Amino acid sequence: MFLGILLNCVLAYLTWRLRLPFYMDTPGTIAVSALAGSFPGIVTAMATNIVCSLFNPDALYFSILNVLIALTTSWFARKDLLKRPLGILGHLLLISAIGGILGTCMQWLLLQGPQFADVAHIAGVLFGSAGVSYFVGTVLIGFVLNLVDKGIGISAAILILHFVPEGIRDRIRKSYWKQTPLSTEDIRREKKAGRSLERDTSVMLATVAFVLAVIISWISIKLYYEDLKKQYSENAQNAARFAADIVDGDRVEDYIRDGEEAEGYLETKRLLTKIRDSAPAVEYLYVIRVGSEHCTAIFDVETEDTPGWEPGELVPIEESFEPYLEQLLAGDEIELVESNESFGWLLTVYHPVRNSAGKTVCYAGADVSMNYLSDYTGDFLLKALFIFSGFFVLVVGFGLTYSVFRIVYPINSITAAAKSFAEHGQGIGEIDKKVREMRAIKVHTDDEVEELYAALCRMEADMAEQVRELSYYADVTSKMQNGLIITMADMVENRDSDTGAHVQKTAAYVHIILEGLKKKGYYPEKLTPRYMVDVEMSAPLHDVGKINIPDAILNKPGKLTEEEYEIMKTHTTAGKKILENAISTVEGENYLKEARNMAAYHHERWDGKGYPDGIHGEVIPLSARVMAVADVFDALTSPRVYKPGFPLEKALQILREGAGTQFDAKCVEVFLEALPEVKRVLRKFNGTDA
Repeated sequence: MFLGILLNCVLAYLTWRLRLPFYMDTPGTIAVSALAGSFPGIVTAMATNIVCSLFNPDALYFSILNVLIALTTSWFARKDLLKRPLGILGHLLLISAIGGILGTCMQWLLLQGPQFADVAHIAGVLFGSAGVSYFVGTVLIGFVLNLVDKGIGISAAILILHFVPEGIRDRIRKSYWKQTPLSTEDIRREKKAGRSLERDTSVMLATVAFVLAVIISWISIKLYYEDLKKQYSENAQNAARFAADIVDGDRVEDYIRDGEEAEGYLETKRLLTKIRDSAPAVEYLYVIRVGSEHCTAIFDVETEDTPGWEPGELVPIEESFEPYLEQLLAGDEIELVESNESFGWLLTVYHPVRNSAGKTVCYAGADVSMNYLSDYTGDFLLKALFIFSGFFVLVVGFGLTYSVFRIVYPINSITAAAKSFAEHGQGIGEIDKKVREMRAIKVHTDDEVEELYAALCRMEADMAEQVRELSYYADVTSKMQNGLIITMADMVENRDSDTGAHVQKTAAYVHIILEGLKKKGYYPEKLTPRYMVDVEMSAPLHDVGKINIPDAILNKPGKLTEEEYEIMKTHTTAGKKILENAISTVEGENYLKEARNMAAYHHERWDGKGYPDGIHGEVIPLSARVMAVADVFDALTSPRVYKPGFPLEKALQILREGAGTQFDAKCVEVFLEALPEVKRVLRKFNGTDA
């Protein structure tokens, strides 16, 4: 910023000293804005005009133009438009319009014409010296001159930026950040997500700055107006007093009767004229004698627009002075009188003219034009507005830059990371990743925001450690549960000499069927990840009820009698009772509930002809329908003491025939479609595909 200000001021001073019709006060502003962003550009612009006002008094009024050029340049740089020829051309045209068109209009408002005499001369020659065409001509000439001026400025800025190393550029761009810098894409994503903090902060700052600007401007104008009114009132009082001192009260009658022929009249009028001309804002200076019905003119200093009264001319008493008529007739002094009648809006002072005997014989009057006072105040307001507009943008820019980089971006980044952490997955690896993402923000605002960030980092790290411990204990508990399940299943299986690896194979088939149903999109409301884990975990317990079946029946080599078969069928109700007792002991364990369903209903049929309850269709729990297919297929393909194992094709044919009657057709469908996986299970446990 310092180098940019220095460059601007040196070039501006040289052009001013050489009386060139250029400004050359923007190359540094353009370079700083393109390199570092809008706020440093605004600072460079304002500081440039403040310094330039030391040798060019009008420079400060046009600071808003330099500020707008800084904002425009930073926008073009942010959009990467300054790297393209068309972008550079568009930038040149836009800032030339700001400096040439808007700048010339401001010159007309402030200076009633172009700032440079050369521009006024050329416009007068080409377009005439008055009228609309002359104004338009000065605007066009100003635009053309700014094309040259800003073209040189852009070229100088590009040359400067060419020699700035990329490392320094990167450090400058990151110097704002009080955290790990966000990428352009991250910032766009935040804005697209509708983050309200930046918008609310911007509106608040702009509103506060605007309200303060209005209040300060109103107070300043009011105070300035009152001070100016007081000053001009004193000028009028002094003018009236001086006029009263030089008028010879003893010769008033001679002045009225003889006018300019009276001795000393012209000399007195000449002195009155000098008094009027040396008193700022005093428009009329005169001497009158006040009567009860009218006034008699004695002296009246002419103006360009008013010829003045002749000596002895009768002048009507205006309505504004009627309340003071009695005092005037008595020869007393009166207070200031503000009127707006035949001679316009005036502030009038009367001072008595006395003769050698001390008697008031007439009054010296001085009128201050309130229109002049109003115009002068309006001119002050316009200049103050132009000066303040630049500072207004500077203040808002500082507030936005400070709040956005120290508050908005850090809080948005912390919020996004905290929200992502709250929505993390089940795995500890995912949680650790979210903790690392929070730590990677690296907020260093040295205030409460950084304290909040540090507290959240500690909290997330502690939570991750707790989750890691819980995960460890859950894993240990899960292994203990699985071990208990396998132990219970082995206790049953070891009593049955005919079911080699039955629980392992049925569990594998259950997994195959569940994955197939999930892949096909069947029963989506049921097949949650948790449900599938519960069913697979508890599948080995589906025959736990066989622990109540006598060995003679369980291991009978031949066909069971009807009575024995009825006893065998009770393993479903026995298993249900065993697992319900376990559920009442370990409340809330879902996997035991599905174990109960499979133990109780894996011999139910889709058509309702199964046991123990004869339920049908989807009334049968899904886990039991899955187990039914797995259990029957393993029974078909495994050898028994009373039969050899069926060939694979025979077993599959039986499943196909039972689909929709004995089995859930969807379960059979996905099982048949996963035949390669089924064969791998057969090879692993049976040593064959059939």
